Amino acid sequence: MKVFYARRWADLPLRGKALVVISLPLVILLLSLVLIYITERQTAHAEEDVRRVLRVQGDIQTVHTLLAEAAASVRGYLLTHREDFLPGYLKAKPLIESALRRLDGNVRDERVREQLKAITPLINSKIGGLEEMLADREASPESITSILINNKYILDELREHIGSILTLEDTLLAERTAAAAATRQRLLLSTLLAALCGLFGAVVAVLLLSKGIVARVQHVQGNAQRLALGQPLLPQPPENDEIGQLGSRLVEAGLLLAERERALRDNEERLRLIIDGVKDYGIFALDTRGFVTSWNAGAERIKGYTEQEIIGQHFSVFYLAQECPQHPELALREATRDGHYMEEAWRRRKDGSRFWASVVITAQYDNSGALRGFSKITRDITDRRAAEIELSTAREEAERASRAKSEFLSRMSHELRTPLNSILGFAQLLEMDSTQGQKAQIGHILRAGKHLLTLINEVLDIARIESGNLPLNIESVPLAIALQEALTLVSPMAADAGIHLLPLPTLTVDSGIVADRQRLTQVLLNLLSNAIKYNRPQGQVSIDVKLEQQRIAVSVSDTGKGIAADRLDQLFKPFERLEIDPNVEGSGLGLALSKNLLEMMQGSLTVQSQAGVGSRFTLELPFVRLQQSVAPTAPPVDNRPGIPALAGPDFRGQVLYIEDNLSSLALIETLLQRRPGIKLLSSMQGQLGLDLAAQHAPQLILLDVSLPDIDGLNVLQRLRQSSITRTTPVLMITADASELTRQALCEAGATAVLSKPIHIPSFLAHLDQHLPERA
Repeated sequence: MKVFYARRWADLPLRGKALVVISLPLVILLLSLVLIYITERQTAHAEEDVRRVLRVQGDIQTVHTLLAEAAASVRGYLLTHREDFLPGYLKAKPLIESALRRLDGNVRDERVREQLKAITPLINSKIGGLEEMLADREASPESITSILINNKYILDELREHIGSILTLEDTLLAERTAAAAATRQRLLLSTLLAALCGLFGAVVAVLLLSKGIVARVQHVQGNAQRLALGQPLLPQPPENDEIGQLGSRLVEAGLLLAERERALRDNEERLRLIIDGVKDYGIFALDTRGFVTSWNAGAERIKGYTEQEIIGQHFSVFYLAQECPQHPELALREATRDGHYMEEAWRRRKDGSRFWASVVITAQYDNSGALRGFSKITRDITDRRAAEIELSTAREEAERASRAKSEFLSRMSHELRTPLNSILGFAQLLEMDSTQGQKAQIGHILRAGKHLLTLINEVLDIARIESGNLPLNIESVPLAIALQEALTLVSPMAADAGIHLLPLPTLTVDSGIVADRQRLTQVLLNLLSNAIKYNRPQGQVSIDVKLEQQRIAVSVSDTGKGIAADRLDQLFKPFERLEIDPNVEGSGLGLALSKNLLEMMQGSLTVQSQAGVGSRFTLELPFVRLQQSVAPTAPPVDNRPGIPALAGPDFRGQVLYIEDNLSSLALIETLLQRRPGIKLLSSMQGQLGLDLAAQHAPQLILLDVSLPDIDGLNVLQRLRQSSITRTTPVLMITADASELTRQALCEAGATAVLSKPIHIPSFLAHLDQHLPERA
């Protein structure tokens, strides 16, 4: 049993042991205090009994004395009839009553209480006799003497009772005084016993603390010191409290450290073998001054030095002569400051040849933070550098080719559109002035020119997409407005072909589609025009809209011949027309271009077709809920002070045209002849045009982008910087129809951008807007 409890005590956690050690003396002390308290309460009761006996004796004596004083006061008054004898009697009566009440409360002994009951009537009788003598002041001396004799008998009897009470009280006082003394003795003994018990508990607690904690902590401390010195540890007793667990963990740590030391030695040996076996990296060590202290096979292969040749030499021998000693010293300083140093540079071999090296120098510190030396890793990356140079050269060539392609596209756009500008421009003028018989021939010219223009636009767009140079302006476009604009543009074509366009489905005003507005319109026009061109006579074209998972699907359906299922996979290939009727105009580029444009806008284009029923082309783009409608942009207003009256009341203003192409210039001159009151100034060079603008302050400037001396964009910027032409409307005329060019011109201050070939009705509308007829 003793062994069992010793085992339980050893396994008890420190918290429990501490609780026992602290609680034991406290419990003993608490019990001692309870004992002292009980003894002290008994002593207090005994002393209170003594004090009560003394109070009873005092009150008995007081009653006796007050009765004697009252009797003497009354006798003196009766014998002398002087009032100054009465105060003694008057004061005695209430004092006697108060003393009797105290006696009644303080008397505990039944014998005394019996005597008290006996004297109370005597006291009252005595006081009554005195009152009777005072009441009968004229009584005869014989009556007074009789009363006095009677009172004397009463007083004698009262004295006997009072004597008995005092005798009893003296006996009680002696008994209770002895009891109080005995109680005080017990209190003293209890206090002494409590002190001894507290001392005993403290001694036991110290012994438990010393045996259960301190000695074992010292044992663990000794093992910790042995572990620090690398000495074997003393056996740890099998105890399960925190100290026992700490000692066990310390023993385990000692075993683990010993095992790890053996593993570390093995790893160091393996690492040395690995480093020595590395062939592609030169791995070696330097001391704090930069002298080589170790060398591996990779370093020997890369640098050409054997271990015997290089150990003890300074690592600056690997640097080019013009870099020493500044560069090696810099490398060590930065490695010391930052912990490592990396670079790629030329290095020298033993035979004097050079190689392009990747170098990493790492500072090595001991546990105290003192610098022990450096490790250095070198790799020969001459081949990689050569490949990077080749790749950089190839990249530069590709960029030059891309720039050349972009310049070629821009140039081709200009060179192809400029002659078409004259062809279509004069053809439109001829159509406006032609007779009924000439309209058909002129219509052929216009259709062929427009077909060629469409082909040029599509070929250039596809080329831009392939080169990644087609800019897009992605924005939230109101869907209903975009669809209505496309239907409005193709409605004349549908009317000429006898095709019925079904009304648009009802769309909410906040329905929007995320796309480039211009390119979206281009795709919609392509799908609608195809649905009209390849439809049957009196056929129908409809548009359906469907919202699916935050994407909007717009479908264009026709009632044409349809497309065979085995030909659908060729539909989106450039220049592939699927052997369609050659009388129907087309280049085979529209669907391929539309699909590419939609994919660039995170969309898609799919087709469903059934031979003899019709086809359904569906484009998908992200859907957006519009916050507010976009207000139309107001046309620019000419805020200049006034227009000089150069000629007559019909004068509308001066137009300056800066253009280097004679045919385009002739076209504009011919068009302005249809607007009387407009004077044309022309210049074939940019600088001359700037001079004419400064001298004549024209009311409208037409500016070509491609000029022989100054770029048209530069001319526009200089016009906007001049105080004379800062607010003058400038219509840019360009054969480069790319969105990037248009955006750059608008940002530079162009009022509008017109593409070649010029659409004559649009041009005349701009002319009438900025140079209105005078009323």
